[in-house]
Amino acid sequence: MNESVKFYQTGTFTVGNRLLSQQDRTVQSQIARGNSLNSGHRACQGCGEALGARYAIDAAREATGGQLAVVNATGCLEVFSTPYPQSSWQVPWLHSLFGNAPAVASGMAAAVKVKGAPVRIIAQGGDGATVDIGFGCLSGMFERNDDVLYLCYDNEAYMNTGVQRSGSTPALATTATTQAVGSEPGNRFGVGKCLPKIAMAHGIPYVATASVADLHDLERKIIKSMTFRGARYMHIHVPCPLGWGSDPADTIRLARLAVESGLFPLFEAEHGKITARRTIRQRVPVEEYLKRQKRFAHLFGPQGNPELVARIQEIADRNIEEFKLDQTRDLEGVLRL
Repeated sequence: MNESVKFYQTGTFTVGNRLLSQQDRTVQSQIARGNSLNSGHRACQGCGEALGARYAIDAAREATGGQLAVVNATGCLEVFSTPYPQSSWQVPWLHSLFGNAPAVASGMAAAVKVKGAPVRIIAQGGDGATVDIGFGCLSGMFERNDDVLYLCYDNEAYMNTGVQRSGSTPALATTATTQAVGSEPGNRFGVGKCLPKIAMAHGIPYVATASVADLHDLERKIIKSMTFRGARYMHIHVPCPLGWGSDPADTIRLARLAVESGLFPLFEAEHGKITARRTIRQRVPVEEYLKRQKRFAHLFGPQGNPELVARIQEIADRNIEEFKLDQTRDLEGVLRL
């Protein structure tokens, strides 16, 4: 079982501090780190996606000894990292269309297999390219069990094209296409889909969720995923200050609150079965997460709606129950044993 880094081991909540023992240090704390996504890109201040991608691809590069190629769907990550004729990528990198990154990556995986090359293939995209536009290609990649790791950086809307709703936009969030009007202002309850569960239903070798709230955990899961052959999927939560209407300095705080409230469960699954989970040490109400974002501003203040906030709390409570995230109950179970 992996043990979390303690606050007193670093003195801060940062993850690269060299006070940690060598085996506990992250890839980013090493002088020889790959810098796969180099400085100079055009991401917004506080961009969770830029941070998640840098840690993920550097960890994959470390795990493969640099034998890595990346396919990138259209979206924020592609746009801010490769404004023609410049690029911040320091790995072999290919821009696909919005919806066919999994198919392109599958073709590359077949090519390196035929050639007997040691190169591993990663495909990556945002929630729009993954949950919506590329959904069919992704399912095909899963069904064929192609040797590709797919990374979804989920900022919960189409941020690059004007903050429109996607299939992973949470209930009641306002976007350009889900206005704060009607009895259910913002995005309606009961729409969208949970991609990690769908990936698990395909029975592929490895599925995991991760968050920029815990970069140690993100790196560990990336490195672990590269020990598997076949189709693998990781869903990474990456707050977006622009689309969420949050303070750029709050990106990690919001990511942590999403995990600690139960709205974004962290778990791993192998061949369709959950094998590990990140339990919540100290639960926080969803209100602590929601009220820091302008996309949920209509739920608070003089015209607020506590009944709707309670419905979001129910979603978090169901996640905690379904994924068994209550650490207190786990400890009680251990004591009973």
